[in-house]
Amino acid sequence: MRWRRMELPMAAVLVMKEISSPSLGKDRADTVIIGGGCVGVSLAYHLSRAGLKDVVLLEKSELTAGSTWHAAGLTTYFHPGINLKKIHSYSIKLYEKLEEETGQAVGFHQPGSIRIASTPTRVDEFKYQMTRAGWHPTEQYLITPEKVQELFPLLNMDMVLAGLYNPGDGHIDPYSLTMALAAGARKYGAQLNYPVQVTNLNSRSDGTWEVETPLGLIRANRIVNTAGFWARDIGKMIGMQHPLIPVHHQYVVTSTIPEVKALKTELPVIRDLEGSYYLRQERDGLLFGPYESEEKMKLQDSWVTNGVPPGFGKELFESDLDRIMEHVEAAMEMVPVLKKADIVNTVAGPITYSPDILPMVGPHQGVRNYWVAIGFGYGIIHAGGIGKYLSDWILEGEPPFDLIELDPNRYGKWTTTEYTAAKARESYGFNNVVGYPKEERFAGRPTERTSGLYDLLKSECSMGFHAGWEQPHWFYKPGDEIGYKPSFRRTNWFEPVGREYKQVMEKVGVIDLSPFGKFKVKGADSVKLLDHLFANVVPKVGSTNISHMLTPRGKVYAELTVSQLYPGEFMLVTGSGSELHDLRWIEEEVMRGGYKVEIENMTDEMGVLGVAGPYARQVLQKLTNEDLSDGSFKFLQSRHLKLYDIAVTAIRISYTGELGWELYHRKEDSVALYRAIMEAGQKEGIDNFGTYALNALRLEKGFRAWGAEMNCDTNPLEAGLDYFVKLNKPADFTGKQALKQIKEKGLKRQLVYLTLETDNVDPEGNESVWHNGKVIGNTTSGSFSYSAQQSLAFAYVPIELSKVGQKLEVELLGKKYPATIIQEPLVMTEPTRMRLQRKGESPRM
Repeated sequence: MRWRRMELPMAAVLVMKEISSPSLGKDRADTVIIGGGCVGVSLAYHLSRAGLKDVVLLEKSELTAGSTWHAAGLTTYFHPGINLKKIHSYSIKLYEKLEEETGQAVGFHQPGSIRIASTPTRVDEFKYQMTRAGWHPTEQYLITPEKVQELFPLLNMDMVLAGLYNPGDGHIDPYSLTMALAAGARKYGAQLNYPVQVTNLNSRSDGTWEVETPLGLIRANRIVNTAGFWARDIGKMIGMQHPLIPVHHQYVVTSTIPEVKALKTELPVIRDLEGSYYLRQERDGLLFGPYESEEKMKLQDSWVTNGVPPGFGKELFESDLDRIMEHVEAAMEMVPVLKKADIVNTVAGPITYSPDILPMVGPHQGVRNYWVAIGFGYGIIHAGGIGKYLSDWILEGEPPFDLIELDPNRYGKWTTTEYTAAKARESYGFNNVVGYPKEERFAGRPTERTSGLYDLLKSECSMGFHAGWEQPHWFYKPGDEIGYKPSFRRTNWFEPVGREYKQVMEKVGVIDLSPFGKFKVKGADSVKLLDHLFANVVPKVGSTNISHMLTPRGKVYAELTVSQLYPGEFMLVTGSGSELHDLRWIEEEVMRGGYKVEIENMTDEMGVLGVAGPYARQVLQKLTNEDLSDGSFKFLQSRHLKLYDIAVTAIRISYTGELGWELYHRKEDSVALYRAIMEAGQKEGIDNFGTYALNALRLEKGFRAWGAEMNCDTNPLEAGLDYFVKLNKPADFTGKQALKQIKEKGLKRQLVYLTLETDNVDPEGNESVWHNGKVIGNTTSGSFSYSAQQSLAFAYVPIELSKVGQKLEVELLGKKYPATIIQEPLVMTEPTRMRLQRKGESPRM
């Protein structure tokens, strides 16, 4: 490649000025969108097209300023995230018809795209992704090297083992796309104002907002921050520290290449994953964009500390070809015609990254009617789908489908600037790394969110990262291969997890559950609030139950453990990843209904230890004078007591399904409590266990997990949660009427319980389920059953194929394995076994 300065032949990178007269035109709006990039304009288009009146977009300079105008414009159906495929798919279908609808050309090319596998591990990854594509409508194929060469004849085939091909992929001109969306938004009545800078935001007591600008003030029912790399500055106006950081992304464009010009059809987009770059045709040349390693890539740190420079809009950074030379060389090796090509331009512009590279989309906890759509590393492909997704959520009061991985509330006060920078570096550098199941990434860890036991246990186990927390996945013993060893097959944790499983089933184990989200709810209306929020009844004082919050359409928004500790005072417990997701929903209901309650988030202050196994009672009884016998401390009871003189709230419950307690206590007491329990259990052979063993135990007991078997895509009846849903309770809980209608109409699919005949691979969830040569459903989660010595999975299948004994197939790594629907659970829970024994029946182990 040679450098030769020429005028850049890209419409997207020509700075086009669109003339607009700055004015507000109105002082009231239903929704004010702040930021005029492709995402903000898409939201304005979708809200107004859906019929919402008084949609106002404010842009500080001109539409597309920021990251949109200089984007490479790639569009792809592919995404490893299950529901993010829906976002990509909607965007592409919208872009295909946008020109016809608005009369504005969008410069959309759809030559397809190919991901290149040049290692055997990468071929495994493609097979792993293919099994997750089978139950989605978008086209995706695993293709041979011969087919790759046919589609892209300019490749060096020595390195190609396979390709992952998406026929509908391509690229679009970001400027033209945004202008077409803007034309559509105006057509349906939205008002796009620029240049109008937002100078301040004031929240009012009734939940509305005052948006201050140099041209006056607008009152809004809600505001949506779509301000790109200015999103932090907007957040700071209301005391929010959004974890975002601008990254320098570079791509280069070549002059005409004779071999490219001679082709009769446009080349598909190539993603060389080992070389870590994308490459596409640009007129008669090529456009090439690399992702440098975390050591070489560059952050614009100064914007985080000092804010974006006031005049920055359609400017670029100084390019730095030295930084990307190893990728240039990899590209020349893979596409040899590049060796003789002239580079006519290099674009180096800011793209905003969140710590995990995924955007933050939705309403924000702790601030009423403040929504965000920020942190887009891939804004062009996400813009259309996110505009529709947010519009539906705003208008209908619940998300159209589950996208908790984009929830802005997955971050919290633990997400420091240093953490954000470290993770953004890692995420950028890892753009094209192999995506393994159970993936762990280690930059920025640990955060301030460590349990009281972290220092004690960190050298004894493999830690996992859960919403900022470190939590043991599995523990080491002499002779184990230690450390994080990712694989698509059974790896170094497989045997140790079996050992921990046996520990809990035969003796007694201790697990650190401190990452649980923990809230206290009390006040005059606490019972009334929870009766309205939850589908289950409100537990009596001293009792605990599993309860679900449903959406108005009857989907499962959340699953929590609810305990009434004192009259009118409750403790609510949820999973670590759901903490602020659930808290926001509860707080919104409190405001909407005017309930007189106090809610306190105790997550960071409270530690939790789980003690489970046949000897759990024996061990704990040594530490307290309280009677822990079955007659005195029943299953699903909660009680305040002292263990080793440490105050705990003990709940007789265990996600293992075995005899067990969860012990809630002050975080600073964790070490003393843990040591006392371990000392007391020496005779019983007590030991640690981690979350991998916990998952295997809960699957054998048929316990569902939120985010897998149930979420905003599923209703509780098809998920088999009927026991926890009290349709006959007097309170009109959220989702009750919708659920009655669902029950009346009858279910179309059902969650079933499968055993699989596999070899060295186990289901993880989201794999395709086959019957008679067709994909008919998908797994939700899976594991090896150390009891049955075979794989086990939950799956959704059509009602007519949901009977016990039905033979199916589950696809894992490109191979279909025989599966059989069995009666659940595989292993009965300890309370069920005890009940059957009392009746003189023989329980199933």
